[in-house]
Amino acid sequence: MQIGLVGLQYSGKTTLFNTLTKTDETDSTAQPDKANLAVVKVPDDRLDKATEIFKPPKKVNATIEVYDIPGLRVSEDGKVKITPDFLNNVKNNDALFYVIRQFSNDAVPHPENSIDPLRDILFLETEFLLADMALLETRKERLEKDLQKSKNEQAKKELPLIQKCLTHIEKELPLRLLEFDDSEKKLLSSYQFLTLKPLVVAVNFDEDSADKVDSILEEIKKEFDKYSITLIPFFARFEYELSRMNDEEALAFMEDFGIKESALNKILRISYHVLGLQSFLTVGEDECRAWTIRKNTTAQEAAGVIHTDFYNKFIRAEVVHYDDFLHYGSFQKCKEAGVWRLEGKEYIVKDGDILSIRHS
Repeated sequence: MQIGLVGLQYSGKTTLFNTLTKTDETDSTAQPDKANLAVVKVPDDRLDKATEIFKPPKKVNATIEVYDIPGLRVSEDGKVKITPDFLNNVKNNDALFYVIRQFSNDAVPHPENSIDPLRDILFLETEFLLADMALLETRKERLEKDLQKSKNEQAKKELPLIQKCLTHIEKELPLRLLEFDDSEKKLLSSYQFLTLKPLVVAVNFDEDSADKVDSILEEIKKEFDKYSITLIPFFARFEYELSRMNDEEALAFMEDFGIKESALNKILRISYHVLGLQSFLTVGEDECRAWTIRKNTTAQEAAGVIHTDFYNKFIRAEVVHYDDFLHYGSFQKCKEAGVWRLEGKEYIVKDGDILSIRHS
């Protein structure tokens, strides 16, 4: 799964990327004019605790890919413009994070020469709406031509769906607000519509604007409530410094400033949520590992994530939830308490389930 960080130049987007990936701002591998990719380990306290209990030589976190897409710059005419390269970089992600600037710094002026989060959100959202509208109009024309030439069954199914999307987006509303059945989702999946992607808006504050966080977020919510966005406030510079510390130093630093959760944990947790993801665990003396699956995944499908043979030769899944395992302290005690059980292939795996797959 991939999340793309997008935003205007000097929004703090690359600082956030460096924080998430624990890379250095001066890293020579970073290319400012290209989308930089990093695979980030998803923090999981359950996996950490299981590793403490079983003490295996190997611990494997779930991962998520993060793209730092080059910031939008001011063109020669003094306007910020969306380029085809930018849109191509954006469309390849499963979810988008708009990094919006709320901090002031004369050394790095805002491309529009003023701080206005509402304007910046609307700019990006409008550009994505226009890009989707253009694609929908082009596809509609092509389908109509196909139907004039022949009785194309695929075109008959697709045209009403394209018209449904076009009618909606002409109201200046993102496609993520529409409901689609499974067949419609399959038809739309190849188009990679930008406004169909889950959207998180990460508002970058500085210490001078800390007292404005609640009021600014409330203003954004009021203005963009109908757009179905998730809001995260964060302090990019503070979080970057925090990411340079070891765990003990970071914990003490967070306590001093009254911070309960780092931006890293918060953003990755919310990424999971907006992408409809969850984790299950496999644990033992050889390895403790977290596996990423979509919500409503069956036990047989989860087994296939571990290995294709486990899917094809699936018999049963031994299941106990992490909370129950932690409460009782061992698999044997979980069996005695009746919280350890055998489940068939149609069992829907829950977030935090510990699985052991029986297969032929």
